[in-house]
Amino acid sequence: MSKKVKDFGIEKTLRNLGIKEENKGTSSGGKYFASGKTIESYSPVDGNLIAKIKTSGASDYDKVIEAAEKAFKEFRLIPAPKRGEIVRQLGQKLRTYKDDLGKLVSYEMGKSLQEGLGEVQEMIDICDFAVGVSRQLHGYTMHSERPGHRMYEQYHPLGVVGIITAFNFPVAVWAWNTALAWICGNVTIWKPSEKTPLCALACQNIMNEVLKENGIGEGISSVLVADHEIGQKLVDDKRVSLVSFTGSTRVGRMVSSKVAERFGKSILELGGNNAIIISKDADIDMSIIGAVFGAVGTAGQRCTSTRRLIIHEEVYEEVKNRLVKAYGQLKIGNPLDEKNHVGPLIDTAAVTQYEESIRKCKEEGGNFVVEGEVLNGKGYESGCYVKPCIAEVQNSYEIVQHETFAPILYLIKYGTLDEAISIQNDVPQGLSSAIMTQNLREAELFLSHAGSDCGIANVNIGTSGAEIGGAFGGEKETGGGRESGSDVWKYYMRRQTNTINYTASLPLAQGIKFDL
Repeated sequence: MSKKVKDFGIEKTLRNLGIKEENKGTSSGGKYFASGKTIESYSPVDGNLIAKIKTSGASDYDKVIEAAEKAFKEFRLIPAPKRGEIVRQLGQKLRTYKDDLGKLVSYEMGKSLQEGLGEVQEMIDICDFAVGVSRQLHGYTMHSERPGHRMYEQYHPLGVVGIITAFNFPVAVWAWNTALAWICGNVTIWKPSEKTPLCALACQNIMNEVLKENGIGEGISSVLVADHEIGQKLVDDKRVSLVSFTGSTRVGRMVSSKVAERFGKSILELGGNNAIIISKDADIDMSIIGAVFGAVGTAGQRCTSTRRLIIHEEVYEEVKNRLVKAYGQLKIGNPLDEKNHVGPLIDTAAVTQYEESIRKCKEEGGNFVVEGEVLNGKGYESGCYVKPCIAEVQNSYEIVQHETFAPILYLIKYGTLDEAISIQNDVPQGLSSAIMTQNLREAELFLSHAGSDCGIANVNIGTSGAEIGGAFGGEKETGGGRESGSDVWKYYMRRQTNTINYTASLPLAQGIKFDL
């Protein structure tokens, strides 16, 4: 490991999180199964090998599923507030390990240290939220049309919940799903991205401490570090009641159809192509901050990253010029160094996609006011660092209609708000959106039925990021799933309607007579 990285304490961080040079990648409540191939995790920060992981095979998968099914039969009988107590303890453990886990997220994934720590804070926040929800898993009581009858609804746990996550949020999305799934009485099996396996192992090691301290055995929480074939098993397996998938629209479409074929349930968090409308009545200072962070934060690798700026013609040149100036001040480098604004892309394949997207944009007529390039030389040895860039485009360009997981920002000019909203909605994706304006009428129209068609719509806030308390997710090719706050817990349960007859007779509905 390079001296530069040693200076940031990575070796100590790995030890604290139970990560060794050689790891077993399939864990179920402290018991490990690993009969598959060995994979290696390299950091995009410096290109160094962090650790090796022995992955799971088909036989390991079956053992984990069997353990999960057995654990569910017992876990569902524990009162929900008691299950909430387990989640509360996980939140406390995460507070203890926040610095170490945040640093690992930054080093293995490449996002800034501040963002890595922020991601762990999201885990803590969802644990706090779920603890409260564990005492509020409510149903409804309604009046029966039959005398002496009572009707109500209640919710029951589903069973085994499969969680398939992406590299860009290697720990938070697992926690979003797991905290709610557990308080609802389910057990979880996590298939993390092969690009960030150590983050998943660290989370499971932390969870294993909680389970051990509470005398809970294997099966409640399992992680499967494996290739896509094991992910496919989760999708196809009838024993997995719900599959929560975060990833590309292409793969999500397959997951949706396969799970639906077996009448399972799915939560889909897929692509985003997010836009900020900058009105002539916007606070330009605020708009620049929101646009720059949304476009370059996590090196453009958030599903909520700002891809498009739709700018009113009266302020277009001012916004463009100020963006160019702001981009000239960006510091690109090791994300563990808090002086840097932008870290690396996840790997060289992502760099290739970045280059290809720039080429396609230019072919379609895009005018780059800030040119993109792959950075080389000292500090950029991993080959994963790129320069954030800005292009003037038309929304109709094919490349603009696609999500590129890289810091490429598109500028589009508009004249009327109706035109701006039409441009905003005229992409296949529908995750996050925003308008910057001090005009109340514009803000309300943007949030109305005639406004944004996205799952998230903000006023004077950028597209990137979301609070735990609200439901997170989007429409159209974003998949329609919802995770995190609000009443999302209902996704992890099955609804049941109950009717109780407390009389000595059996009146039939609609006055039907059936005398024997």
